[in-house]
Parts: sequence; structure tokens; C-alpha cells
Amino acid sequence: METDKMTLTYLLKHQQHRNLDSIAEIMNNNNFWEIFPPENVEVLSWKVLIGLGHLVTLNFPPSQLREVNLSIEKGAWGAFDTEAYSTYDYLDIWKEKVKR
Repeated sequence: METDKMTLTYLLKHQQHRNLDSIAEIMNNNNFWEIFPPENVEVLSWKVLIGLGHLVTLNFPPSQLREVNLSIEKGAWGAFDTEAYSTYDYLDIWKEKVKR
């Protein structure tokens, strides 16, 4: 990863009182798929956590943070409860510690 980019992980938690059709309808009405992720934002991973929701990890220049946040606020709110976490890759550090 380039050092001039940041990594942000979003947890899009299913709203348990909504079924999948209702969630899909809200996302479509909010144009989620058209606005998320914004241009020049790399999706590093997109996982579904069964029983919880979606875990989406993005990589982008810090100058795009507001744009990324607004795309979630405009596209996902109403369908998901959202949480965001600034993240970094710990895998190489963990591997080095385990080798000892």
C-alpha cells in the first residue's frame, strides 16, 4: 500500500427489523451502488459476516475521507447501522512475532 493513502474499514450492520428485500430497496433508492465507493477509492476487501452484515475495507488518499463518509451517509443510512474504523495491516508483524 502507498504511504500517501489511508485504510478505513466500515462495518455495515444489518438492521435486524428489516428483511433483505427491504434493505435492497433502501440501498437502490439511495443510489448506493452508484455512489459507493467513490471514484479512486480502492476496495481492499468486502466480506459478509453472517448474522452481522458487511465488512468493507477501503484504501484512499486522506483528502477523500469526507467524500467516502458522505457516500456511506447518503447511500447506506436507513439500510444499515454503520461503524468506521481506521485500520492498518498487522499480518506481517504477527507473523514475525509468531516465528520467535
